[in-house]
Amino acid sequence: YPPISTHLTKHKIEYYPGWHVKKIGTPDLVVVGNIAGSNNPELKYVLEKNIPHVSYPELIAQNLVRENSIVCAGTYGKTTTTALLAWIFKESGLSPAYMFGGLANSLELSADDLGGEYSIVEGDEYKTSRDDMRAKFFSYKPTHLLLTAVRWDHADVYPTEQSYLEAFEKLVQLIPPTGFTVACIDDNNVKNIIQKSKTPVVTYGKQKSNYIYEDISQTKSGLTFTIENVGEVFEISSSMLGDYMAENICGAFVMAKEIGIEPDKIISAIANFDGIKRRLEKRGATISGTDVYDDIAHSPIKAKSVLATLKNIYSGKIFAIFEPNTGNRQAESLPDYDHQFADATEVIIPRLTKVKTPGSIEGEELANIISKTHSNVKYFDVDEELINYLKHAAKINDAIVFMGSHSFRGMIESLMKI
Repeated sequence: YPPISTHLTKHKIEYYPGWHVKKIGTPDLVVVGNIAGSNNPELKYVLEKNIPHVSYPELIAQNLVRENSIVCAGTYGKTTTTALLAWIFKESGLSPAYMFGGLANSLELSADDLGGEYSIVEGDEYKTSRDDMRAKFFSYKPTHLLLTAVRWDHADVYPTEQSYLEAFEKLVQLIPPTGFTVACIDDNNVKNIIQKSKTPVVTYGKQKSNYIYEDISQTKSGLTFTIENVGEVFEISSSMLGDYMAENICGAFVMAKEIGIEPDKIISAIANFDGIKRRLEKRGATISGTDVYDDIAHSPIKAKSVLATLKNIYSGKIFAIFEPNTGNRQAESLPDYDHQFADATEVIIPRLTKVKTPGSIEGEELANIISKTHSNVKYFDVDEELINYLKHAAKINDAIVFMGSHSFRGMIESLMKI
């Protein structure tokens, strides 16, 4: 679904939805996604025919990762920091190899090899493959680590908070003496995790850090702030929105500067970076003048950050349409919903995408859970009814934001039609 489907079409890459053995053909190599179970018909065919196959992390490790391997990891912020770092390195003439799990407006491709000595890779903590439960970031052998934040996520892979934290503890211990870690100590878990590091750690945050970001000001057109380091003050401007984007930008700035890129080049690249699709991406407006945003925030804590940003910018109502990812539909994650949607005037839960994971809650149940700490939550089983409601309820100076990892079945496009 968009924006990935349109991106593939633009680059003349053939694809098909679903699993169809007859459409596989005779590939030289098959990349097996981590959701392909043992009964998946395409996987069974690949194994029966002994077709060469790898996991996606293995593919990246074999083809993109360099001896100087920068990995951006954390519960959130890793896609933005990876893409921004790749852009900074590219604009500074360092020609990186890079990969991130999204689409950047400034970079034509999400994965490329420009021939330089550095690789910059998004280090996802989700499982490597169906039979390898290790986090993907272990495949990338980092020499330099950018660690943004660590909040328990993916309960389907990490059944306890401790198991989740342990993955990141092991990650920081992988950094060799020739490298270093850049870490945001606004996050208490990160503070604890970097204590396990055996190599230098450079910190950033709102206070008591090697690099301090402050004086954040934002409007509907972007944000400005400053970064202070040992008495030097750097003025930053960006078209991206959100206090948390200031945090992400600061992390990328610190990594680039500590690598040795001149601050003026970094600041210029940041100013010219147009952001990531589905990261508070403004998609347009309704006929009544309500701005419509799209964001990949698929967990309560990520939704909270998005809503806080919009509340700070808009004087009217904030309508939040939310669909969680699979892990945040499990019983273990349900307490995390309390008070996370406070900045939304209304929370709307659509019919949730069907998943095969046992015990996953459905939309009406999720609405009831959020209703325990929010007074205005609605559930719509029919997409057309949801769209019609928003068209009549939302006015100028209000904002509508769709948050989740799915496509919302064309609802965003329908909402903006006359």
